[in-house]
Amino acid sequence: QVQLVESGGGLVQAGGSLRLSCAASGRTFSSYAMGWFRQAPGKERDFVAAISWSGSVTYYSGSVKGRFTISRDNAKNMVYLQMNSLKPDDTAVYYCAETSLNAGLASPDAYHYWGQGTQVTVSS
Repeated sequence: QVQLVESGGGLVQAGGSLRLSCAASGRTFSSYAMGWFRQAPGKERDFVAAISWSGSVTYYSGSVKGRFTISRDNAKNMVYLQMNSLKPDDTAVYYCAETSLNAGLASPDAYHYWGQGTQVTVSS
């Protein structure tokens, strides 16, 4: 059974930084691509970033490119999202997700397993 557990969310002022972590267990983590999504109240779940199984390829949504960085440590079964220059519009519940696919990583439909989410609130 795959388990994904996010941590690191919280309240931060605009312009600040947070680092989200996602701990994975249950199968060979290094074989799967990982993604981060976010969902604000009343809105759909949106793509934030994704990373290939090896970590050599990364993808970002236009709204976070240049501010957020996704990374992974396969030895520790961890994936991270470093978020800098945060804005109030970044306020949402952030989810990590895992997939066996290597394409279409910006779509939530590509992912098979999800964490429970961690709240990020950015105050103005």
